Parts: sequence; C-alpha cells; structure tokens
Amino acid sequence: MEKQYSLNEIKSCPVEYILNINDTLNVLSGKWRLPIIGSVLYGKKRFTDIQRNIPKISPRMLSKELKELELNGVLVRKIHHTIPVLVEYELSESGKLITEVLDKMIEWGIQHRKAVLQKS
Repeated sequence: MEKQYSLNEIKSCPVEYILNINDTLNVLSGKWRLPIIGSVLYGKKRFTDIQRNIPKISPRMLSKELKELELNGVLVRKIHHTIPVLVEYELSESGKLITEVLDKMIEWGIQHRKAVLQKS
C-alpha cells in the first residue's frame, strides 16, 4: 500500500508536489473533459443530454472521454435495464470534489482578469 502524504509534506517535496499536479492534470486536461464534468455537475445526464450541452463535440469523442473519466473514477455510468436501455452518467464521490477545484479556478480567473485589465 502506498504511503499517503499530507498537503504540507507534499508541498515540502518538489517531486511529490509535481507528481500530484501531474496526476490532477492527467485526469482533467483536454479540450472536452471539463465541459463534460460541468455538464454533469448538477445531476445525472444521458449521453444525448451531455452532447447537447457541449457544442461541436462528436459522438465518438464524447464516448471516448466518458470512458476515460469513468476509468479515472470521476464519473459513474449507470445502466437502467429498461426498454430501451437507459444509460446515465453522474459524478462519483471523488468527482464531486472537483467542484472545489473549479471554484478555486474561477476565483483565480476573476482576480487574474482584473489584474490584467488594470495593467492595460
């Protein structure tokens, strides 16, 4: 079993710090992953619902990214055995924690935009 490090321990070790940043980026990076997460952020969505929420994403790319997010433990795919079969996607417990990351990104973006606009 791998040792769990505290945030302060990670910050004091540049190698662990970078590894953890890379782990996060590997899960979240890409053109479509954050929009997909944003689409299911407030509840279960079917494939077609997600596709409608994200203009220009192809069905093939959406399918690929949903599988990746599911493999990475961000999304949960639920199959309802109805006729026709209904498949829904929702955030996993770990995926729900991403909202904290997104909130911090938004706060930073607001502050950064103000700072940049003040310079011009």
